[in-house]
Amino acid sequence: MTAVVALAVAVAALTAHTWVNATRWLRRPAAGPVEVTEAVAVLLPLRDEADRVAPCLRALLAQRGVPDLRIVVLDDNSTDGTADVVRAVAGNDPRLTLLSGAAPPPGWLGKPHACWQLATRTGPAPTVLAFVDADVVLTPYAVAAAVTELRAAGATLLSAYPRIVVRTAADRLVQPLLQWLWLTFLPLRAMERSPRPSLAAAGGQFLVVDRAGYLRAGGHAAVADRVLEDIELARAVKRAGGRIALADGSRLAACRMYENWPQLRDGYTKSLWASFGHPGAAMLVVALLLLLWTAPPLIAVGALAAGAPAVAGLAFLAYLLGVAGRVVTARATGGRAWPDALQHPVSVVVLGWLTLRSYHLRKRRRLTWRGRPVG
Repeated sequence: MTAVVALAVAVAALTAHTWVNATRWLRRPAAGPVEVTEAVAVLLPLRDEADRVAPCLRALLAQRGVPDLRIVVLDDNSTDGTADVVRAVAGNDPRLTLLSGAAPPPGWLGKPHACWQLATRTGPAPTVLAFVDADVVLTPYAVAAAVTELRAAGATLLSAYPRIVVRTAADRLVQPLLQWLWLTFLPLRAMERSPRPSLAAAGGQFLVVDRAGYLRAGGHAAVADRVLEDIELARAVKRAGGRIALADGSRLAACRMYENWPQLRDGYTKSLWASFGHPGAAMLVVALLLLLWTAPPLIAVGALAAGAPAVAGLAFLAYLLGVAGRVVTARATGGRAWPDALQHPVSVVVLGWLTLRSYHLRKRRRLTWRGRPVG
C-alpha cells in the first residue's frame, strides 16, 4: 500500500509540474497580425521532399508582416525532383533563392551540413534566421510572430513547437509524447534563466535565431556530427553566453512529421539513443517511465482481482493522474486530448520499445536516414 501511495504522489507531482509549465511558463506568440522591421531569412533544407514540400513553400511565400523577407532553399542532393517542385511553386518570386547543396564532408551529418550551407550562403542583410522543415506549414504571420517573441524574450534562439498533426493510430500513440516529455520533465522558467547547457531543449521544425548569436555559438558547424542537432545547437548557444526559449507554436505552424508507421518507427529509432546518451541512463529512464505511467493500471487490475479494492482504487487514481498530464499537454499544444490520453500507458510502452530498438540498431551500425548513415 505504501509503495502505491508513493507512486500516486510522484505522478501527481509531475502532473502538477506539467500544468504549471503549460499554464504559467510556456510562451505563446501572438497568432494575429504583427509586423517586424528587421530583415529575416527563412532557411529550408530539402532532401527528397518532392511529395510534400509544396504546402510548406506556398505558406512561406504567403508570409505577412515581414517586409524584408528572404526565402533560401537548399536542395541537398535530392533524387526525386525536389528542385523542380520548388521552381514550379516559386515561379519568378524574387524573394526565393534555390541553392544546390554539396555532399557532407567527413565528420558531418546531412542535416547540420545542409543548415550550415544555408546559413553561410545567405546574404549579410538578415539579422534573424528562421530554420523550417519541409513538413511544416506556417500560418500567414508565423515568421513575424516568432521573431517578435524572440526579441520579447531577449533570447538568441527561440524554438516554436508546431502543432503535430496526427492521423493514424501510431501517430496518436507516439507523437504526443514529444510535447508531454518536455512539459512534464523540463522546468521551462529555469531553462530560460539558467546558463547551463545541459538544461536545454529545442525542436528543429521551426527554429528562429538571432544571426549574430548563432554565428557566435559556431552555428551548425558546432554540431556537425550530432543527430539531435537542434538540441545541441541550443546548448551551443548557451555555452556562448546566449539565452534560449521555448514557445507553443501550435497557432503558428502545423507539422505532419511521418506519413506511416515505418517512417515514424525509423524516425524515432535514429535519434532516441542520442536523447538518452549512455545505455544505462536510457534503461533507468525507461524503467522510471514504465513504473510511473504503465504500472498503475496493471496494479489496479491485479489488486482488484486479489480482493484489495483500496489498493486498486489508489492505483487507478495514479493512472488517472497520468491521463490528466496528457490532457493538459494536448490542450496546451493544440493536440487531441480524447480519447488519446486514455492510452498513455501504452504510449510509454511503445516509447520504451523504440528506445531499445534505437540502441540495438546503433550497436550494429544499422542506423540510417534518407540513405545516409546515422550515429
